[in-house]
Amino acid sequence: MTAVAEELLELLDIEQLEVDLFRGVGSGGETTTRIFGGHVIAQALMAAYRTVEDRLCHSLHAYFIRPGDPAIPVIYQVDRARDGGSFTTRRVVAIQHGKQIFNLSASFHIAEEGWEYQHPMPDAQPPENWPDRPALREANVARIPEKYREDFLRERPIEIREIEPRDLFSPGPADDRNQLWFRMEAAKGQGPQMQHCLLAYASDMNLLGSSLRPHGLTWFQGKVMTASLDHAMWFHAPIEFSDWHLYDLDAPWTGGGRGFNRGLIYNQNGQLAASVTQEGLMRPLKKRG
Repeated sequence: MTAVAEELLELLDIEQLEVDLFRGVGSGGETTTRIFGGHVIAQALMAAYRTVEDRLCHSLHAYFIRPGDPAIPVIYQVDRARDGGSFTTRRVVAIQHGKQIFNLSASFHIAEEGWEYQHPMPDAQPPENWPDRPALREANVARIPEKYREDFLRERPIEIREIEPRDLFSPGPADDRNQLWFRMEAAKGQGPQMQHCLLAYASDMNLLGSSLRPHGLTWFQGKVMTASLDHAMWFHAPIEFSDWHLYDLDAPWTGGGRGFNRGLIYNQNGQLAASVTQEGLMRPLKKRG
């Protein structure tokens, strides 16, 4: 297991302070300047899981309220909204500097039998056909200001292979539909709750980028301010995130400084494992003066 993978597993092993009160590490993971959205989603889901027995999350809905500060821990307060015969509902509030930075509602369901149907998995060339994220970044490191290069090349816990990756700095307009493969080999052997939290963490990756594609934008150009505004996720099948999963993404609408993004996550057997939606800020940056 790599050090960064071990760090992510430890990051999601949140500390219990009191009944329904937990503390999570704010630093680590994907970003260093502010807390990565998937980081607080996953920690909040884990906090909810620590108050639920014998049932798994089937859906979550969350709002990002303020940027997270990676320099300090995050406090998670769980409200036991309902414990029913088939469903359990939890609300989680994440707090830093005495203010809410994020809130999440999650619903948990007992295992039940029912009719099964899904759309087929789309065609996609396998992950071994595409370069991994470190290789793509290494090829572009000379285009990054020197003071940012160490962070740009920093090892990260989730392995990503984009299908037909765009130029990071000067892409042309592209179809909003895009795909990537991702996994975390260190997820092998983890329980179903941790599998859910790891996939929730990864579900925030590249999602908002779908909105940027039709406009020929990326984060590296200095033309757009982006931030996740809300996030929703539904779990459909058992997760084994040590295996490759296909993330099939699109963005059917942008406007008013926002973009709406969707994602379907399939395992390698073609089973639909999860669905994701997110609206994000995509505000044009204007030069001073």
